[in-house]
Amino acid sequence: MLGIHDLWLFIVSGLVLNITPGPDTAYIVGRSAQLGWRGGAVAAIGISSGCLVHVFACAAGLSALLAASATAFFVVKWAGAAYLCFIGIGMLLSRKTAHARRDEVAIDDGAISLRRVFWQGALTNVLNPKVALFFLAFLPQFVAANSAHKGLAFLVLGAIFIFNGTLWCLGVAAFAARTANRIRKSSKAMAWINRALGGMFVYLGARIAVLHAR
Repeated sequence: MLGIHDLWLFIVSGLVLNITPGPDTAYIVGRSAQLGWRGGAVAAIGISSGCLVHVFACAAGLSALLAASATAFFVVKWAGAAYLCFIGIGMLLSRKTAHARRDEVAIDDGAISLRRVFWQGALTNVLNPKVALFFLAFLPQFVAANSAHKGLAFLVLGAIFIFNGTLWCLGVAAFAARTANRIRKSSKAMAWINRALGGMFVYLGARIAVLHAR
């Protein structure tokens, strides 16, 4: 179908990749600990939305352009690094907020908008060239070279990968939120979690900045 082969291997490989702990998992766990199930679920959906952008880009051939063009890669790399460092420093320097809007969850180190949680998760993936290169390298392995519908095949495989990954991430969010109920009652613990998330973003930004720098 559509030139897709070894679908079972793709699904198994995708599941293994999804359950491997990484920055996305850390972000979901951190937001779940801060904001509960809603925060973790929104973070997971944001991350999946960012991955969806890369799947469409791969199907449209934009990822190949990113891999082939040093200038395009440079621009995306530094935009992503700057964005990650920006939100990381913002979290490290966050201050107390007296009131929260209806779409915000108030914690001692500030009122965090669920919309902001979503866009942070999405943009950290969209602006990470390594994610683009991952889909460019991974998806074509399961599409026949003579397929007349390569773009559609990439979309189908990407949708399967993201669907399975989203289910896993939602499970992680639920587990983390449940185990963190007591932690959320401690203002000091929540402040340290926020600092840890901020530090993680700064670290990821620095990693992207030095990617292929040598």
